[in-house]
Amino acid sequence: MKDFQEQNLPKFEKKIASFLGSLEAEKTLKDAMSYSVEIGGKRIRPLMIMAICNFFERPVDDDVLVIAGSLELLHTYSLIHDDLPEMDNDNLRRGKPTNHKVYGQAHAVLAGDGLLTLSFDWITRTNLGDKAKLDLISFLGKAAGPEGMVSGQVADIEGEQKILTLEQLQRVHARKTGALLKYACQAGSILSNVNEREFNLLVSFGSLFGLAFQIYDDILDVVSTTEKMGKKVHKDQSENKNTYPGILGLEGAYKMLDEVIGKARNELIRLDAVDSILGDFLGYFERKGN
Repeated sequence: MKDFQEQNLPKFEKKIASFLGSLEAEKTLKDAMSYSVEIGGKRIRPLMIMAICNFFERPVDDDVLVIAGSLELLHTYSLIHDDLPEMDNDNLRRGKPTNHKVYGQAHAVLAGDGLLTLSFDWITRTNLGDKAKLDLISFLGKAAGPEGMVSGQVADIEGEQKILTLEQLQRVHARKTGALLKYACQAGSILSNVNEREFNLLVSFGSLFGLAFQIYDDILDVVSTTEKMGKKVHKDQSENKNTYPGILGLEGAYKMLDEVIGKARNELIRLDAVDSILGDFLGYFERKGN
C-alpha cells in the first residue's frame, strides 16, 4: 500500500490542484475550494478506486485520476458543510481551521456548492464512453443525494433527539458514511469493466468497509486524541449522539468491528484479492485504546 500511495497520490494531488487552478471562477471561491481539498486527508475513497483498477490491470491513467478526483471533490464538499455551525459546528478539520473559520460561513457554503456541482462536471470531461459516464454520474448522484449521504445526514441529526437501535444506527451510517465508499467500488468496477459477479462482490466489500469505517471512527472518538485525529474528539458523548460504543460499549464496538472486517475480508477472498492492495485497506483499522 505504501508503494502504491507513493506511486499514485502525487499524480492524483497534481491532477486536482491543476483542475481547480484552471477554473474561470472568482478567486475567493477557488481559494476556498482549494483550501479544503488541499489540506490533505487519508484519500481512502480515491485510493480505493485506483486500487480496484490496479487489481484488474486497468492503468491508472488520466481518466481514472479524474473519476477518483471527482469523488474527493464531492467528499470534501460534504465535510465543509458538515463542519458548519448549523451542522456539527466544528472548528478543526484535518488539523487545520475549518473552511468557515477561514473564509466565513457564506463563502464556505458556496465553496461546498462549487465542489459538489464540479464533481459531476468533471466526470463529463473524461474520455470515457457515454455509458460509463452516465453510470458513474447516476451512481454518484444516488450515493450523495437524498437516497444516500444527504438522507443519512438528516437521519443522524434527527437521531440526536432519540435513542436509536443498532439496526437503525446501521441504516443511518450505511447512507451517511457508507454510500460514498460503496460508490468508490462501483466506480472502480465500471472503470475496470468487471463482470457482474465481480461487481457485486466489490460493492459488498465497499458497503462492509464503510460500516467498519464508521464503527472505527466512533471508537476513535472515545480512545484517540485531537492531535492524532486532526479534529475535536469526545464530541459524540457530550452531544448525545448515537454511536456504536454508546450502544454496545467500547469492547462490544471492537467486537462488531472485527466481525465486519471479517465479512469484508471474505468478499476479497472470493475475489482472490485478499493479498492485493485491496486487502491492505483492512489494515486501516488498527486497534487502539484499552
